[in-house]
This record gives sequence, C-alpha cells and structure tokens, in this order.
Amino acid sequence: MRKILHFALNRVVITALLVILQIGFFLLEIFRWSNYYVAIAFVLRLISLGAVISIILRANNPTVKLAWVVPILMFPLFGGILYLFFGHAFIPGRLREGQERTDELVAKQLKQDQTVMDRLKEADAGVANQSRYLLDYSGMPVWDRSSTLYFPDGLLYWKRLLADLEQAEHFIFLEYFILGEGTMWNTVLEVLERKAREGVEVRLIYDDVGSVFVLPKKYYEQIERKGIKCIAFNRIIPFMALILNNRDHRKIVVIDGKIGYTGGINMADEYINYIHPHGDHWKDAGIRIEGEAVWNFTVMFLQMWNMSRHTDDDYTGYRYRFEAPQKENGYVQPYMDSPLDNELVGENVYLNMIGSAQRYVYIFTPYLITDNEMYTALKLAAKRGVDVRIVTPGVPDKKTIYWLTQSGYKNLIEAGVKIYQYTPGFIHSKCVLCDDETATVGTVNFDYRSFYHHFECGVFMYHVDAIAQIRRDMEETFEISERISIEWCNKKFVKANVIGPILKLFSPLL
Repeated sequence: MRKILHFALNRVVITALLVILQIGFFLLEIFRWSNYYVAIAFVLRLISLGAVISIILRANNPTVKLAWVVPILMFPLFGGILYLFFGHAFIPGRLREGQERTDELVAKQLKQDQTVMDRLKEADAGVANQSRYLLDYSGMPVWDRSSTLYFPDGLLYWKRLLADLEQAEHFIFLEYFILGEGTMWNTVLEVLERKAREGVEVRLIYDDVGSVFVLPKKYYEQIERKGIKCIAFNRIIPFMALILNNRDHRKIVVIDGKIGYTGGINMADEYINYIHPHGDHWKDAGIRIEGEAVWNFTVMFLQMWNMSRHTDDDYTGYRYRFEAPQKENGYVQPYMDSPLDNELVGENVYLNMIGSAQRYVYIFTPYLITDNEMYTALKLAAKRGVDVRIVTPGVPDKKTIYWLTQSGYKNLIEAGVKIYQYTPGFIHSKCVLCDDETATVGTVNFDYRSFYHHFECGVFMYHVDAIAQIRRDMEETFEISERISIEWCNKKFVKANVIGPILKLFSPLL
C-alpha cells in the first residue's frame, strides 16, 4: 500500500494526470463549441503543418524527421501539439545560456599539451585523429600521465569508491543521473556528511527526472542541511514536465582533483546487486582514473554546476599539481557530449572506433536502438571481416525498449554481427573495445536519447592497463551469455519481427 501511495503521489504521475485532465477539458470545450469545430480544426492542422515544416528545416537525422512526420500525419489534429510537448523542439533557455556563459571559461582551463598529441600521433596516427576529434568537438585534451582501473561490477566500484572518499582532504564532486535511497547511496552519504564536517568541500548534482521515483521531493534541501552543496539538475516544472529531454545522464566523481570515476553505475542498490529488479544479476561497468586526466572531469563538473547555479569559481583552485607522473604508459582522454552543440560526440566516438577496427570490436550496451548510420557501420565492419560482438540484456528493464532492441538482431546477424544476450539478467554497461588497443567506458547508450538529447561523458583510452581488464571481462561475459541465432529471431517472430519494427518507426520519440 505504501508503494502504491508513493507512486500515486509522485510528481510525474500527478503531472501526467493533470495533463490528461487538461486534454479532456479541451475536448469538452471543442464539443461545447462544436459550431466552431471547423475553425478549431483549421488552427490545429495549421500547428501540425508548422511542426512538419520545422522538422524538415531542422538539421536532424532523416530517420528522426521521419519518425515525427509519420505520427503528425496520422494525427493531424493533435500531432503538432504532441511535437511541441515531446519533439525536442525547445531547449530550455537557461541551459543554453548556462553553457554559452561557461564555454569560454572551460576553453581557457583545458589546453592540449602538444607534445602529448605529437607522441600519440607518432604511436598511431589513426588514434591521434580520434583524439583530435574529441579535442576539437568536445574541448577535452588527451593526457599521458594517468593510470586506469576498470570495474566489471558495481560492488567492486562501490567499495573502491568508499575507500577513496575516506581519503579526501580538499573537495569531493559527485554527479549522478540516479540517486536512490538505500544501502549504496546511504553509505556514501554518511561519508560525505562526515567529510563535510571535517571541512572538505562536498558538492552533489543529481538529475531531477532520473531520481524522481526514488527520492523525496526537494531532496536537495535535505542534502544542503547536511552541509553539502547540492543541485537537482533541470528540475521538473508542472505541465512542462512532459518535456523530459536534455537530462544529465552523466556519472562523475572527482576527489581532490587526483582521482576520477565514471561509467554506467548510478547510486542505487540494484547497481551493487543488493536488490534484483531484473533477473539474478545487474551487470555494470565503471572506470577509475588517477593523474592529469582527472582535470577534464573536474572542469566538466564545474561547468555543469555553473550552468545550474552561476558562481565566479576560479577553476584552477581545484586542479591538483602532480609532482611525479603516474607509472602507466598509454593515453587517457575523458570527454563529454552535450545536446546543445549539434555535434553527436558520443555516437561519433563509437562510429570512429567501429570504422577503424582491424580485427575485432566488442560492445556492451543495455539498448540497441539507434540510427541507420550506426547499423550500417556495424554491418559494414562485419562484412569486411571484423569480429563484431554485441552484448545486450537477457532480462529487460522496459519491455517495449527490449523488443525494439531485438528487432534489429536479424538484420545484423545476417551481415555477420554476433549478438549475445546476458543470460544472468540485465547488462547496463556502456563499453566499446577495439583490437586490444582502444576502448571507451562511459555513460553513452546506443540509443537516440544518449546520442541526441542527454548530457553524457566517457573515457577514451589507448594502450592502458584497463584495456586488458576490459578484454577479460568481455570474454567472460560472452561465455555466460546466449548467442542469438537466426532461428531464435524467427521463433520471436511477432515481437521481434512485427511489433519491434513498428515500434522502430517511432524509436526516436521514445
């Protein structure tokens, strides 16, 4: 009963009910003013026509355009209004103004050491080109004095994070899409409270929509009373809450400017397998970096903070000056992707890696719902002899998204791509590994929301220790996962070959 009440009183549920009532009232008014139906219908159709023209003129992927034009033509009266609510037509002005205000400051703080780039180019010109792309379009330099540690499991990540938090002396920055009250987050929060009392500066950003079902309303006020500075990113506003795009999907931790974390792991108990909402095991991945490359994450966090709460922080005060380089060779480049710059950095990193693979490319992703460019790149790589393997969940978290993911299996398998489903449960990792040389671990899913609408981040790596750790994890995961065959796809005919393709037409809307 308590869970039902909690759900019924949730802000999203209440907002949705209010919108339904508003639409119902609108329909009643149309009936009441039926004499003016022709005029009302004309106005609604005019809105839909304007929406279609707007869609055509926007510099969007044609697949995304088609996905919106179809429902608008199917529902000419309300299609335009649907687009206004859900069509990513508007980016909140405060977000765009915040990024524009901070871009120049970020550019001043992040400078590429040209000798590092020159050495990388000498080692591998193709990798250097990828790194140059991230520098030019994400603003993030590459570093050669940073160590890496890969976590194939959320519990390992959590335990090491707690140990690092205990050692913090100056500041702790945390940024998560989801915070959920429970053992994982509450244990971290206890450490943060204690550190704040000791004089360590602690800042926290969580996404208001990502955490809406698992946190009390105005949770940020509770956190601030504990001495921790806190921001609920892009907070829900009644009636406008249906525009749920441009979320902060990043997961970042920075400790004293020396240590940084990212990956798919949020702060909730399923991520450490203390609860099992989807199968017997929730598999996720994280990466820990130590060294100069942490500066990229420090600046990323401070920019996001200043986008939401304008301050005159001197970023350089949070930079750690390493007296001696880390022992590891190789190159590390934390990067970010923003929905405000019209550059699909997250997707393009994946496309570049897939396109440059010589022997193999292995992928972990919870969702495989993407545009034609990605499907073509995966199939083309397999056709030219690259061993392309993709692991997706064996147990879904969302049924419709699961069917959408499966709807692409047959076409990929026919091109030579090997598809696996993680038998023990749900895989939430977002990792790509190529040729024992390059890898990326981060928050970017293979779906439209990550590629087009969310703030995301990751770490691009070349010839670092984590490469072997990721390879070992992927090989072990293949062994316990089910390889999908054409026969399997044929047996799932209705869901994978009928419902899935129909849903796929609307996939950019989901």
